[in-house]
Amino acid sequence: MKNQRIPKSLPFDPESGQNIILDSIADGVFTVDKDWRITSFNRAAQELTRVPREEALGQSCKDVLKADICEKNCCLRMTMKTGKPIINKRVNIIDANGRKLPISISTALLRNARGKLLGAVETFRDISVEEDLRKAIQGKYSFEDIISKNHRMLRLFDILPDIAASSSTVLIEGESGTGKELVARAVHNLSPRKRHPFVAVNCSALPDALLESELFGYKAGAFTDAKKDKPGRFSAAENGTLFFDEIGEITPAMQVKLLRVLQEKTYEPLGTTRSIEHNVRIIAATNRNLEDLVRRNLFREDLFYRINVFKIPLPPLRERMEDLPLLIDHFIDRFNILQEKNIEGISDEAMALLMAYRYPGNIRELANLIERAFILCKGGVIEKKHLPDFLFTANASPAGQTASSFRDLEADYLINALKQNNGNRHRTARQLGIHRSTLYRKIKALKLPPAD
Repeated sequence: MKNQRIPKSLPFDPESGQNIILDSIADGVFTVDKDWRITSFNRAAQELTRVPREEALGQSCKDVLKADICEKNCCLRMTMKTGKPIINKRVNIIDANGRKLPISISTALLRNARGKLLGAVETFRDISVEEDLRKAIQGKYSFEDIISKNHRMLRLFDILPDIAASSSTVLIEGESGTGKELVARAVHNLSPRKRHPFVAVNCSALPDALLESELFGYKAGAFTDAKKDKPGRFSAAENGTLFFDEIGEITPAMQVKLLRVLQEKTYEPLGTTRSIEHNVRIIAATNRNLEDLVRRNLFREDLFYRINVFKIPLPPLRERMEDLPLLIDHFIDRFNILQEKNIEGISDEAMALLMAYRYPGNIRELANLIERAFILCKGGVIEKKHLPDFLFTANASPAGQTASSFRDLEADYLINALKQNNGNRHRTARQLGIHRSTLYRKIKALKLPPAD
């Protein structure tokens, strides 16, 4: 302790060996010298890490905090390198008892009265309560990896277990990118067939000849290159679920064969006349209006009624924009893990741009936008500059102005929701998935005009 360097810019009591002011702060605070050795360690830091001050002083900070960013993305090292502070970065540390603790940290350079660089200072606080609350909110609005607070999606959450418990064929309708396969997997995972395979086939990706062999398999010698037997997707999905994605794309000839398979519960591999019974649940999905295709004689009516036992319509993202912040948080968490980054969130200006966009590619397009932003984002927050230029053009108003205020976007969104419900605040709150008092508070805070 005698050789311990104490920053001159911090009030220090030589008799007690403590920094008086730092010990009065509720957040954990410690300082390091230019060799990353801890030079001061306040009382709150002791309590959060369970490491006594006497043990911490003189040690390398990474050996005391054991944070998940110490080796690759040390915030103190970044601050010492760039001279820029880091504010409220969410990380995890391991305390002396081996307990994982989520904390929020901030860093800054440490200089003496003459401006000489002494090292750096880090403050941190326990965010366990906030993390538990965040997980509770995510749990409330997530179901089998589907995330939503939209009233139509919440109703789907309620009935999905009942749909899964039956063996009936399900038809999922929705635009590309709305999560049709995710819903199909949820039905399978909740069903009695969950221990058996879930097999997906994209009907639009294969011509008839290949699709038939993929579905039903073939026997050796069925065609020139058939050297040995190959089982098809029906065989692979036995006792499980077979998911037909984009079923509206199959040809009339293939529709006839599929109808027979569904009616008779049997199929014939290519190269044989022997029928094989199957025990497979069928879930079909389409981004087209099958009823319209039936009217235009482009899809068989009998096949349509065979697969349309229970229809699940999925709303496009533009009709469930209240889900956007939840989905963005979800994708940020996902890409932080995949790309080993620690991006904390998104700025209000960037959120405003994303909220104003119409998303023809739906949730898949939103995921791509966030992934692209991750590539460009070097700091802790996704900014407008990390988003593609077409968002600025797509969001331009008739006056040529782009969305610049999240507050303005929220006001526009609430006004539109109120108009959709003819000014009925109770129905509007229910549609938005919020309490009526919350809606009243927002209306007052945003100074919205009375609904017509």
